[in-house]
Amino acid sequence: MKFFLTLPVNSRFMNKILTEVAVYSAEAAVSAQEAGANRVELCSDMSAGGVTPSMGAIETARNKLTIPLHVIIRPRGGDFLYNETEFLEMKSDILTCKKIGVNGVVFGILNPNGSVDTKRSKELVQLAAPLSCTFHRAFDMTAMPMEALADVIACGFHRILSSGCKPSAMEGAELLADLVKQAQNRIIIMPGGGVRKENIQKLIMATGAHEFHTSAAMLKPGGMLFRNNRVSMGKAAQPREYSHYALDSEELKLFIQTINQLHL
Repeated sequence: MKFFLTLPVNSRFMNKILTEVAVYSAEAAVSAQEAGANRVELCSDMSAGGVTPSMGAIETARNKLTIPLHVIIRPRGGDFLYNETEFLEMKSDILTCKKIGVNGVVFGILNPNGSVDTKRSKELVQLAAPLSCTFHRAFDMTAMPMEALADVIACGFHRILSSGCKPSAMEGAELLADLVKQAQNRIIIMPGGGVRKENIQKLIMATGAHEFHTSAAMLKPGGMLFRNNRVSMGKAAQPREYSHYALDSEELKLFIQTINQLHL
């Protein structure tokens, strides 16, 4: 097992911009590391916004990575209101991640009224300890963001991934800046959602955040020579059956180069 130190929020190293990359396979996790990512968030099913990956993917990524590995704990796509069976599944997945030796888990649970389910969220944070815990973009579906911020902090999370309750972090930059100020170094606010090399400098200056989440995903053609275009797997449309999401390594390298060239 490999373990990494998670720096406290008020660390003297906070002036360095950290890049977390969402990846959808163990192979993409390795590519992200090679491109210069500081941390990866391993997911599955990009079309659903990310769900818990397979144990094989988690274990393979852990064995191949030297950078911190965080894993999303999300039993399905859709909303973040989970029944008891789904909650038990989340607890089991967290325990599996701990056994494999990942560094952090990423999850979020809401109540029907759009508030944070503090009871069950806190239970999962305590179950995950000492792993780092990120409250993911379920935060962007909350009814009252500032109250949600206080609730997430009270649950013991280490960071919040958010687009500022807007479709993209750039559109939500004003709220993200308010969250950073309101957090007062009690939790990390990590902007995500449409974070690209073209807007990263503006986002850094506008939000005051020090960790950023990007995906740099692309649709990669498969290698099949024979293709039966009369059959469709699931609800995917041709030619997507013969493609899969992969990391655009060159795009990620340019993103990280952009950050490294900034004089902050």
